[in-house]
Amino acid sequence: MRRAMFPVALAGLAAAAPSPGLPLAINTWGGPFVAATDAAYASLLQGGAALDAVETGCSVCEANQCDGSVGYGGSPDEACETTLDAMIMDGVTMKAGAVAGLRRIKNAVGVARAVLERTTHTLLAGDLATAFAVAHGFREETLATDASAARCAAWRAAACQPNYRLNVLPDPRR
Repeated sequence: MRRAMFPVALAGLAAAAPSPGLPLAINTWGGPFVAATDAAYASLLQGGAALDAVETGCSVCEANQCDGSVGYGGSPDEACETTLDAMIMDGVTMKAGAVAGLRRIKNAVGVARAVLERTTHTLLAGDLATAFAVAHGFREETLATDASAARCAAWRAAACQPNYRLNVLPDPRR
């Protein structure tokens, strides 16, 4: 497999469907994100559609937790619960599907794609997004990890606000 790496100012992962040109999968970041790009590219080489490639690549990143900011175990909220957000867009139809505040479902991009393909909505959020996911066969499981639980314990012990609020009242130390 011949692969070229190009520095591109593009957020996320993008893929172009097989065409007279070469298949193309682009990702802004290196490091742990390269595996996601490789998976998307492999999907295209096997004849997958661009939407399949993007979902495949993002799913790899979610499963690998990439740099700790993607997937389960990342960025717990004030209640020390990790929730996930994902969005996927189809460049052919210009439709999008997204989830926000998705609870207890690890495959957020898969749920976002289900929103795109199985609803007239663009975005589902919170418990309703989770209920939709479960109704469509996605498995509920914890999104916490030992590392995310330890981060929350440290935040609470230091009377910090884990949601990264700045200059707010009430002061969390009181």
